[in-house]
Amino acid sequence: MEVSELPIPDAWVFTPRQHADQRGVFLEWFRADVLESVTGHRLGLAQANHSVSRAGVLRGVHYAQVPPSQAKYVTCVVGRVLDCVVDIRVGSPTFGSHAAVVLDDVDRRGIYLSEGLGHAFMALTDNAVFSYLCSAPYTPAREHGINPLDPELGLPWPADLPPLLSPKDKVAPTLREAEAAGMLPSYADCRAFYDSLRPVAS
Repeated sequence: MEVSELPIPDAWVFTPRQHADQRGVFLEWFRADVLESVTGHRLGLAQANHSVSRAGVLRGVHYAQVPPSQAKYVTCVVGRVLDCVVDIRVGSPTFGSHAAVVLDDVDRRGIYLSEGLGHAFMALTDNAVFSYLCSAPYTPAREHGINPLDPELGLPWPADLPPLLSPKDKVAPTLREAEAAGMLPSYADCRAFYDSLRPVAS
């Protein structure tokens, strides 16, 4: 499995090796040991989700309060999506920046994003099946969002697909509004939380 760090610190892309023959394809789409080698800690699996979206569906930008927030390992099992990781950690050297990666059922890449990072994606095909491994269960009172169409974020959604958002995402605040309201995680708190997940050397 090939690993590359995204321009946003604490997020990585994982490209699996695919083994094809006349029967089809086999691959390891997640490896705990490979993830641990880059993060320094294991992913505690608490919940696994699927979403199925038609072309143009835009989900996000979602995040959860730190701690414990929710780290995610995501991949597109069927179809194609444009996935965006957004650095919403106040004080981060890349605050307000994003990294965009196409995830599909051809390269079958996955993305890991650490706690405190924002996440959004748009389905580029009908019946796009998106799969999530999550470090913490969904807790509505701790879940928040930023408007994925916030012009300041400048997320590169394709112009030829009208975005279809949930009512909640439509009225989500901009990044600056969320920051002014004290809703965003701090980079220092996130770094301290990541350190707390790593085993203590004996």
